[in-house]
Amino acid sequence: MEFVNPGFLYGLLAVSIPVIIHLFNFRRFKKVYFTNVALIKELKEQTQKQSKLKHLLILLMRILAIIAIVFAFARPFIPVNQNLINPEEISSISVFVDNSFSMQADSDKGTLLDAAKEKAREIVSVFKSSDRFQLLTHDFEGRHQRFYTKDEFNNLLDEVKISPASRNLSQIVLRQEELLSDEPSAVKASFIISDYQKSFINDNPVLADSGMSFYFLPINAYFTNNLYIDSCWFETPVAQVNQAMDLFVRIKNNSDKNYEKIPLKLQINKLQKAIASFNIEPGSETITKLSFTNNSPGIQQAKLEITDYPVVFDDAYYFSFEVAAQFDILCINGDQENKYLNALFKDDTLFQYVNIGERYLDFSTLPGYQLIVLNEIEKMSSGLIQELARFMEGGGNLVIVPAPEIDIDSYNAMMAALGGGDVIGKDTVDQQIDYINAEHALYRDVFEKIPENINLPRASYYYIYENQTRSTYQKLLGLQNNHPFLASQKLGNGVFYYFASPFNSSAGNFTQHAIFVPTLYKIAISSFSARILSYTIGENEGIRLDQKQPEQDPVLTITDAEKTMETIPGHRQTGSFLELYVYDQINKAGNYFINRDEKPIKGVSFNYSRAESVLDFYSEDELTTLLADSGQPQFKVFESQNRPIVSALTEMSQGITLWKWFVLAALLFLLLEILLLRFWTP
Repeated sequence: MEFVNPGFLYGLLAVSIPVIIHLFNFRRFKKVYFTNVALIKELKEQTQKQSKLKHLLILLMRILAIIAIVFAFARPFIPVNQNLINPEEISSISVFVDNSFSMQADSDKGTLLDAAKEKAREIVSVFKSSDRFQLLTHDFEGRHQRFYTKDEFNNLLDEVKISPASRNLSQIVLRQEELLSDEPSAVKASFIISDYQKSFINDNPVLADSGMSFYFLPINAYFTNNLYIDSCWFETPVAQVNQAMDLFVRIKNNSDKNYEKIPLKLQINKLQKAIASFNIEPGSETITKLSFTNNSPGIQQAKLEITDYPVVFDDAYYFSFEVAAQFDILCINGDQENKYLNALFKDDTLFQYVNIGERYLDFSTLPGYQLIVLNEIEKMSSGLIQELARFMEGGGNLVIVPAPEIDIDSYNAMMAALGGGDVIGKDTVDQQIDYINAEHALYRDVFEKIPENINLPRASYYYIYENQTRSTYQKLLGLQNNHPFLASQKLGNGVFYYFASPFNSSAGNFTQHAIFVPTLYKIAISSFSARILSYTIGENEGIRLDQKQPEQDPVLTITDAEKTMETIPGHRQTGSFLELYVYDQINKAGNYFINRDEKPIKGVSFNYSRAESVLDFYSEDELTTLLADSGQPQFKVFESQNRPIVSALTEMSQGITLWKWFVLAALLFLLLEILLLRFWTP
């Protein structure tokens, strides 16, 4: 046993005071004469013995009370190995409070966040007023990078709210270590208060300075049920006016509860467009289809919604898409325009189809088109090859229709720039097409069923391309001799399609066959690149913006639908795309507009990360095992053993304190003395 204030032990000399009083406070007895002397003598002896015993007991109570009081002031304790609270040193304490979405779950003190804040206050209350404290949350705010007094810490703690930000344990430990390492204090410790969701402790190794102590305080929720919208997608990548659309929604059930007939609502531009209901079993997922029709072109901003409690951040899912009014197609012709392409696209109001001779081409106009068709160009110039590669890198699509006679070297130079295979030569042996890639998006919904003896077109002559082994290469139509008649390959963000024969009757009957129209039509439609429906807050994903004429210093803003907030994103030019980055400027899920000169040019949506939606936590035993396996003894689970955290922390830091027991003992001895004086009459 040791003492915090050993100087008070000199107070034990006060024990001599009741002893001296007892020795000099002798009671004198008067003699009384009675006739029966024997009887009086016996009564006198009995009274003196009882009086002497009473005085000795009172003396003992007084001595023990003084000893107990002196020991209480000396503050005795049984020491332990850790000593976070050193009366002679200033301690620096970092406290992390988990304020992620999973902390919305209920606990015995309100939400988990409320319980975490209460624990943080209890931790700080144990330490001295001279100690320094730092508060850390998932937000990593600038004001949370400093150390404060007790009162300042508690004021900051009151302002902590649920946040969409989410860091992993490795990042938290590293930040606390960095902040504590800059402190001159001799005693440094970290407390991490969290529900210890499994997504919080990822596969990244957690390393820390062995000179610091890290204490993990898990908080348990009453219920861990959560129903949430995970994602959504369209069956068709391109939306058109008056087109029926099917939207598929993936919903997950992270609970042991069975849900039936739960409503799912879809709003587009703040108007309800569809509603459906779904059933979902415990611990599973379901995909629900919502059907609606696009009645107007332009930007469409949508919201999916279900109702679930208490974790509600993932009950809404926002997304944006655009209904195309027209598709811009540029056909670069060799000697003359192609009558089959003109018949297909020129009079269709869905397409803005432009013919131009290769000699009159202005390269600066290429980024303004979604699809470029190279129609029977005999020789590819180096300038055209370079611009086509840049066009595809930026996301444009390309169709290559060879001329009856081509310059193979220039074509090979183009294919090399685009990442395709070489043109080996020309074959004039008539071949029939006998293969259709029905799994490809071009033909997936063209045929209900492909007959075994289907009549497919023929090629009178064709160019042979080198067989490709690249992962992005796909043969869409194949000849009898296994050579491709139509193939596709990706380059950057674009796709190029190359045919083996020209589009004329002398090269075969492909242009007269029924498959010609859906093939070219689907290529044109798919060239309107499918947009990303939504982005995740905190992941800093690049938002791609088409630019027909790239600006040197574009001034763009992002506003919410009500225009109550406005931010200027960072940007970077990539080919014909401008990539925007919002960094941490948007932290609220919802639909937003990208504006140029205060005019909306694109819709963009942000959702909270669904990593917090999976309410799967480490138990205290699992966490203890996990930390033990890490091989870092500075990591410890704070075990309160159902005691108040103040008591557990005090005992852990100062040892087992005994002064309260000595105060109780002193009161007990004084009470016994009073009882002896009042009720014992010898």
